[in-house]
Amino acid sequence: MARRLLGADSATVFNVQEPEEEAASQEYRVSSCEQRLISEIEYRLERSPVEESGEEVPCGDASVESGVAPFFEMKLKHFKIFEGMPVTFTCRVTGNPKPKTYWFKDGKQISPKNDHYSIWSDPDGTCSLHTAASTLDDDGNYTIMASSPQGRASCTGRLMVQAVNQRGRSPRSPAGQPHGRRSRSRSRDSADEGEPIQERFFRPHFLQAPGDLTVQEGRLCRMDCKVSGLPTPDLSWLLDGKPIRQDSTHKMLVRENGVHSLIIEPVTAQDAGIYTCMATNRAGHNSFSLELVVAAKEAYKPPVFLEKLQNTGVADGFPVRLECRVSGAPPPQIFWKKENESLTHSTDRVSLHQDNYGYVCLLIQGATKDDAGWYTVSAKNEAGIVSCTARLDVYISQH
Repeated sequence: MARRLLGADSATVFNVQEPEEEAASQEYRVSSCEQRLISEIEYRLERSPVEESGEEVPCGDASVESGVAPFFEMKLKHFKIFEGMPVTFTCRVTGNPKPKTYWFKDGKQISPKNDHYSIWSDPDGTCSLHTAASTLDDDGNYTIMASSPQGRASCTGRLMVQAVNQRGRSPRSPAGQPHGRRSRSRSRDSADEGEPIQERFFRPHFLQAPGDLTVQEGRLCRMDCKVSGLPTPDLSWLLDGKPIRQDSTHKMLVRENGVHSLIIEPVTAQDAGIYTCMATNRAGHNSFSLELVVAAKEAYKPPVFLEKLQNTGVADGFPVRLECRVSGAPPPQIFWKKENESLTHSTDRVSLHQDNYGYVCLLIQGATKDDAGWYTVSAKNEAGIVSCTARLDVYISQH
């Protein structure tokens, strides 16, 4: 197993001749900074919805009348390993009914269909997550959440993955020799250089990132993201690979809850393209990209009559049509009136019609003298309103 060297420059050293499984089980204590990050992830997960896609791994499905909230009898441990080594996170959870469990890496849910991880659970509540060959990208915080109708509980294990070129070597350069180029693992674990444990570095990881967006020209566009990492990462935004500078229409904000926002108002056609958000700190960098599509601003045109109502006369008992044609963008709503009385719906004798070409019609089947009078049709949309009026005369037939 690992042994400790005495003295001010003491560090954990791995014995290369030992089996990889033994070295992979090396545990270590997390720093206060790491513990705060772990607590933040657990707090958020216990209050956020999880994807119920049928991929979750239940620890059991028993149900009883008197329920007991989920509780971890054995919590996840923290591991420090070299890349390529296997590692297994194991815990044991109880509860009545037996809770469902969900695994997360750095706050992002892990699907049981993910080929990189093996996830299983035993009837006694033991739950495990295993990877046969760790990579540098596996470095992070692994959280298991247990959920039942009685409540939620979670615990987190830290996995630190060191680059393989550090294996079997003292992390400090020999006396009298200059330090060589820092490897990726060196920036992840600066405690190897005699710095306090609180100074460990963790590369940025996006806990929240937006997807592709479509925004109408002239509207407001907001892109929100949340990133973890130690030290706190610096964020920069790029459009089609070119840095975005803050100006009167482009603002970059950071809220107290750690959410970073790029706000564009108003959006123009020049804002369309591929946006990349880059997070950088001493441990490395991470990024996400999305496409912003700017939809053309809708052209508003007030209604206009292409054909107006015409004065009409008809003998009583005969049908008659009052007809006009109107255009506008968006297509206007149509309102009819007879004298000062609104005609809001069709009846068996008087019906209202309009088609997709702008033709509007009021049809009377078997006109009577009571149908005579002034008829007004109005067309209205967001850009304006227009009306026209015509007279209907009904003549009494002479026998």
